[in-house]
Amino acid sequence: MYREKLKELVAWKKSPFRKPLILRGARQVGKTWLLEEFGRTSYEKCVYINFEDTPVLQSLFATDFNIERIINILQIHTQTTITPEDTLIVFDEIQSAGRGITSLKYFCEKAPQYHIVAAGSLLGMGLHSHASFPVGKVDFMDLRPLSFVEFLYSLNENALVDALRRHDWSVVTVFRDKLVEHLRHYLYVGGMPEVVDAFSKTRDWQLVRRIQLRILSSYEGDFSKHAPVEVVPRIRMVWQSIPAQLAKENKKFVYGVLREGARAKDFELAIQWLVDCGLLLKCHRVSKPGMPLIAYQDLSAFKLYLHDVGLLSAMAGINVQSLIDGNAIFTEFKGSLAEQYVMQQLRLVSERYIGYWTNDRNTSEVDFVMQQDGEVIPIEVKAGENLKAKSFKLFCEKYNPPKAIRTSLTDYQEESWMTNLPLYAIE
Repeated sequence: MYREKLKELVAWKKSPFRKPLILRGARQVGKTWLLEEFGRTSYEKCVYINFEDTPVLQSLFATDFNIERIINILQIHTQTTITPEDTLIVFDEIQSAGRGITSLKYFCEKAPQYHIVAAGSLLGMGLHSHASFPVGKVDFMDLRPLSFVEFLYSLNENALVDALRRHDWSVVTVFRDKLVEHLRHYLYVGGMPEVVDAFSKTRDWQLVRRIQLRILSSYEGDFSKHAPVEVVPRIRMVWQSIPAQLAKENKKFVYGVLREGARAKDFELAIQWLVDCGLLLKCHRVSKPGMPLIAYQDLSAFKLYLHDVGLLSAMAGINVQSLIDGNAIFTEFKGSLAEQYVMQQLRLVSERYIGYWTNDRNTSEVDFVMQQDGEVIPIEVKAGENLKAKSFKLFCEKYNPPKAIRTSLTDYQEESWMTNLPLYAIE
């Protein structure tokens, strides 16, 4: 399996300003595999500790933060000599070790020569209420499900990826049908590593769906394990409502879909919990495409997407028949899978602000507005064959953005006021 984050990890290793790294991400997005692969390919030795599976070490930091003592215990436990220059130390499921997250501060201050990477589910780590967080003493990296490009790599379509990355549209257009077919598959399979691995080896659609449903079931089990007891029922209601929310013509989150008379104050904590865990992606309305976009954010109006399009496909019960019926999977479910897919790919670069725009009367809407490199870029998602976008054109005429993107199944095309970027090239 190929993951882009390996490049970032190598850059972290080489940085003279390196600090202990926390790899964040939702459950089952491949954090453990990534760190073990990084240790295998970039270091002579890798000391891997999973605190959840190693109860004897869960009190490793309870006594003190004496680095010499900690390193000595790790060496004895793993029967590996730890040398700072060529050994990667991985603390997996670090939230299961008392004061484990706090220990990273002392590695940063007293032993910066050691290469330390910590990982853990955001369900447990990001919401850990009993730990002193090492503010300013750690680096962060976010891992998400496989992107469409990583999905192509898993199918050994390296040459296609190279053509996409070179923006060689003459070559890309020749293989348009093949790319659209892969994209249809990605909307069904998604980017969860276990699912992609099974699909790449078997092409078994039933197996894909069984694994997806198992992941969804494990997430719901995690709600009870990690969330405050009184919030769990509301978390489940929000989580289970996402397909219905996105199936509406107007995909703005509506509390009334949860239950009659539901109010924002009753569900704000549940929504934020799911966003903080990395399971939901939140996209706020902005009233104006000004810089910075966050200054024009409407906190009361937002859309919610899952972190993975394949899991949304499973939750919505999208049938495998949709893959056979031409491009039906793009338009089924009111085009929600295509919009979810675009949000997921845009979110790969976490520092971008991504919102959506409507006018004050909610009669015009642009699917996404993104802040990047000092520009605000409107993005219109077209899942079907009808490429007319009255709201998008009105927006561009009113605000005259320096760059505007329509993304659809149509080939790459430059027009005077916007660029049509194929859906398979949005990343």
